[in-house]
Amino acid sequence: MKKSILLFLAIFTVTGAAFSQSEKYAGAMQKNLPLFDSAKTVEDYTKLANTFERIGDAEKTQWAPYYYAALAMSSSGWMPQVEDKDANAEKILAFCTKAEAIASDDMAKSEIEVVRNMAATQQMMVNPQARWGTYGKAAGEALQKGMKLNANNPRLYYLQGMSMLGTPVQFGGGKDKAKPLFEKAIELYKSEKPAQLYPHWGHKQAEEGLAQCQ
Repeated sequence: MKKSILLFLAIFTVTGAAFSQSEKYAGAMQKNLPLFDSAKTVEDYTKLANTFERIGDAEKTQWAPYYYAALAMSSSGWMPQVEDKDANAEKILAFCTKAEAIASDDMAKSEIEVVRNMAATQQMMVNPQARWGTYGKAAGEALQKGMKLNANNPRLYYLQGMSMLGTPVQFGGGKDKAKPLFEKAIELYKSEKPAQLYPHWGHKQAEEGLAQCQ
């Protein structure tokens, strides 16, 4: 699961002329979003998160910078160099809270729940047996809330598939349970037409997850 999480590619579409946002804001997002593809170290992701936080603080009315700050912290959270997973998760959740306070539509709020799930999952994986009742529950609740907000969000099904794939058969998981979730995610990815600056990552990872179920 760690390997799959680290493979995130933040694929996005940006057309500045189509936005009501300032040209300065659109330009800053265009400049920094591609850096997800080249980030490799904790330092890279931390720098990226800090940059998006500054963009969000300057703009004040846009949820996306805080979302991408949270995503950057989540992307580094699986690396062994991050020893304090709880502290890292708290930073992710703080960014999520800022994004949620600004987000006005259900699609955006659904994406924020995706990252809340990832933060809770990272905390759970510190000690799955001891932490399942707390953080496993929080991760599941984030997925369910996200699906209520937007049942066509493929990232939710991808993450649910990863959860099932990593859960032993005797506890209700396994490849047979994960396979239809990956298939659903891939189906939704193929038809996804994200608005500008909305997330569009995970298609490749869902296909890799499905391949593991064959």
